[in-house]
Amino acid sequence: MNYETTTQGISVRVEPSFVEDESTPVRDQYFWAYTVEIYNGGAETVKLVSRYWLITDAFGRSQEVRGPGVVGEQPVLEPGESFRYTSGAPLKAPSGIMQGHYVMETEDAESFEVKIPAFSLDSPYIVGMPN
Repeated sequence: MNYETTTQGISVRVEPSFVEDESTPVRDQYFWAYTVEIYNGGAETVKLVSRYWLITDAFGRSQEVRGPGVVGEQPVLEPGESFRYTSGAPLKAPSGIMQGHYVMETEDAESFEVKIPAFSLDSPYIVGMPN
């Protein structure tokens, strides 16, 4: 399933997937990969400066992740360009939710937040309803 949102002309699309080979349910270790595509549909060139994630598992435990760029890069996107990357998230529960934002900067050094859509991390080991 894809999740998508647009902020100030910048579209963010996320596709999560459960990674069975990296997960050990008997040890409460579950791992997801997620692929993000960021598309600049605006009129200005932007640079992805930093990221913020809020990751909440099925038991309500949350962790925040902040840092520069994504996957070691701070991509610059001209109008009409996109950037795609894949990363991962471990949880100690069979499901959870991720959400957050990127901080973008224009060539004039104006910063703004671009929302990352909330997306479900659901595994085949969920008991009850998924997120």
